[in-house]
Amino acid sequence: MSHITIGNMGEKAAIHYLTEKGYTIIHSNYRTKIGEIDIIAQQKNVLVFAEVKTRRNKNYGTPAEAVTYRKRQKIVQTAYYYLKQSGRMDSLCRFDILEILLDNQNRCHVYHIINAFGE
Repeated sequence: MSHITIGNMGEKAAIHYLTEKGYTIIHSNYRTKIGEIDIIAQQKNVLVFAEVKTRRNKNYGTPAEAVTYRKRQKIVQTAYYYLKQSGRMDSLCRFDILEILLDNQNRCHVYHIINAFGE
């Protein structure tokens, strides 16, 4: 299975998970010249910018460990751009990571790290 296929499986699982938890999905794969945000969702009065990381195993660390400082900065900059463009600068926001681990039968197991950036 290719990395793209694995990534797409993970993003679908993350969207399903968030929807089941009562989030409203606003955008998926929001792209600008600055960067990309995998999922932008609304939970009650909070705008959630979510990074999805999918892995088959933890041999090279957890999926969340792949969200480096530089990647976080890109996500924050892209989120700021989104807030400006959408006229939502006054929104309460947070940054989450959804770790997706595939088991041997390619079933997705979701681990949701809320407020992962601590900002």
